[in-house]
Amino acid sequence: RRALPALLALLCLAPAAAEEQPWCPYKVRGEGAEGGRLCFRPPALGFECPARSCRAHRSAGGALVANVLRNGSVLLQWGAPRPAAGLRGFALNCSWDGTYTRFPCESVELGAACRDFLLPEAHGGVRYRLCLQPRYAPPRPAPPAHCVEFRREPAAARDIAVAMTAVGGAICVMLVLICLLVAYITENLAPRSQHPRAHL
Repeated sequence: RRALPALLALLCLAPAAAEEQPWCPYKVRGEGAEGGRLCFRPPALGFECPARSCRAHRSAGGALVANVLRNGSVLLQWGAPRPAAGLRGFALNCSWDGTYTRFPCESVELGAACRDFLLPEAHGGVRYRLCLQPRYAPPRPAPPAHCVEFRREPAAARDIAVAMTAVGGAICVMLVLICLLVAYITENLAPRSQHPRAHL
């Protein structure tokens, strides 16, 4: 009997916790048997894009932000659209530039509570275009989509750039040390010039 009040307290606190951190329902519309399966993911609350391992790309107006992480994943973030009444969800469309044409990626349908979405892996050296469009109940028409474009730097090129920067810094330090050593030898170890003797 003593455990019953505690259980009731947990049941009362559960809806409040769910309201503070609502899970994001989504469906991925791609090829294969698992396309369209309903999934859930927790929100990325308090996420910050550090300059060393992340680069943020914003759409026109800043409504949609693509945080390109160093590990190849991309975290999309957006705010609550206006008006909020009648909002049914969001449609996320993806495409990337090929050599001669643009190829579509998997499209995603997200619930109205979603404010971010994680793309697990983006190919290096490819230019992506992601568009997010709010969906409202009829008769309200869908507003224009917010689009953001970015290109993820290839991992090999990034590693080469970091290595070249480190090697260049080491070479500069070595040159400075060599110059200081040569100056020291010239100043202290070189034979001093002798003055000519005066003739009597």
